[in-house]
Amino acid sequence: MKLIIFFLVVGAGVFAVKLFLKGRSNRRRRELLNVPFPQAWSIILNNNLPPYQMMPPELQKQLGEYIRIFIGEKSFEGCGGLILTDEIKVTIAAQACMLLLNRKCECYPKLYSILVYPSTYVAGARDSLALPPTDSSVRLGESWSHGAVVLAWDSVKGGAMNFRDGHNVTMHEFAHQLDQEDGRGDGVPILGTRSAYSAWSRVFSEEYESLQRKTEAGKKSLMDKYGATDPAEFFAVATETFFEKPVQLKKKHPELYHELQSFYLVSPDEW
Repeated sequence: MKLIIFFLVVGAGVFAVKLFLKGRSNRRRRELLNVPFPQAWSIILNNNLPPYQMMPPELQKQLGEYIRIFIGEKSFEGCGGLILTDEIKVTIAAQACMLLLNRKCECYPKLYSILVYPSTYVAGARDSLALPPTDSSVRLGESWSHGAVVLAWDSVKGGAMNFRDGHNVTMHEFAHQLDQEDGRGDGVPILGTRSAYSAWSRVFSEEYESLQRKTEAGKKSLMDKYGATDPAEFFAVATETFFEKPVQLKKKHPELYHELQSFYLVSPDEW
């Protein structure tokens, strides 16, 4: 009986701590959102992220809220001598948060740090976008399952400003973060319903295998051949293509576009 009482007391204590931390987090977020979106940040978005001007006002409002939460809650660290600026933080946060619009989800709850290098850097971790693909040490970015994303600033800015080339390192790495939220980086993020997994598995398996065949045959494809590496990379590359080449993806791969649209709940072909 004493043992049962002990566990009940411990459980109640843990629950109370969780409630306290959640309440403090909610208060912090209300404080962040009560501050008007800085005009200087709006200028950065208009200059660095072409789709922003084409978004409907509701999505712009959502994006502004997510950006404030992201910058307020995540830790940014300049690496390799890079001095962090609002331009760097806002440009990264905006692209990362575009993946959250309309989904009413938490703002990357397992992510704590964003490490930013001036340009491509040398590393030895997995789950990364490599240049060239055969060189496992030269990086544009990495997504770590234990709470960090690493990015090269020149590629971040280039991917944002040239938003129709199908390459976006920020979206690529933050798609990995979404994929890793269930503890597995397997190309299957947390979907809205159980029934959604069946169609997702079928469509993504077929499209992944098709990209592998095209890559092995040396044929051109809409999506970058890096997506043929494994299912996790395919989801990240498909995400880049969905946001940057939505019209072409919808025309050439309608089922894949539909699955991604059902997950992200936006229609980038309208921006």
